[in-house]
Amino acid sequence: MQFASLGSGSKGNATLVRAGDTLVMIDCGFSLRETTRRLHRLGVEAQQLDAILVTHEHSDHSSGVAALSRKHQIPVYLTHGTASTGRCDDSFELCCFNCEDNFSIGNLSVRPVTVPHDAVEPCQYRFSWRGHSLGVLTDLGSITPHVVDNYRDCHGLLLEFNHDLPTLQAGQYPPQLKRRVGGDWGHLNNEQAVDLLQQIEGAALKHLVVAHISEKNNSREKAEQALLSVFDSLDRVVFAEQSQGFGWLDIA
Repeated sequence: MQFASLGSGSKGNATLVRAGDTLVMIDCGFSLRETTRRLHRLGVEAQQLDAILVTHEHSDHSSGVAALSRKHQIPVYLTHGTASTGRCDDSFELCCFNCEDNFSIGNLSVRPVTVPHDAVEPCQYRFSWRGHSLGVLTDLGSITPHVVDNYRDCHGLLLEFNHDLPTLQAGQYPPQLKRRVGGDWGHLNNEQAVDLLQQIEGAALKHLVVAHISEKNNSREKAEQALLSVFDSLDRVVFAEQSQGFGWLDIA
């Protein structure tokens, strides 16, 4: 089982998960040309994708979904609420699911997890294959008991470290945007992400990917400082970059 990223941040997101001969993409917030270019960098052709799974309708996660799906006849999986926004209407095929109902795509077992975010019906995902699991968890404003329960004991975890709260509060965003980003339905700050790591008992964790880092309200150094409050070293930590994501990581 492997995972990689085409890019992570407010300018576009896409993550790949491979298990045996099954390959899926989570979200696509890049143009068709840019997605193709970034896939090639990871040694992947778009025709190899078995599915695109969408977390929610915000453009940095969904703007490229329909074009990629239509061009290469890739089915798109999403909640009924996300489908109702019309963002992915022009896709090749829409496969709607109920949050919390597990399903399979090829070799992968998929668990959609409801999260608090200011979208119609957002979810994140946990993937399993041959006793190993990968959690993908970005775009949520608070850590709920439900989230903690669903992300325990992952072998790989891609986790949002969106902002440093003091930097956000002192920054130039309008007050309304500050409240949205820092609120319970916005995005995780560094301290919230670290608090989740402490709760989910990460002894099995082989790779932690720090993702969806704000270019204006956070920095790698601030995220590292927060992580070192719970980790002795950062040997297991990889940073997902907006410009190039990260390369393939093995968890099984």
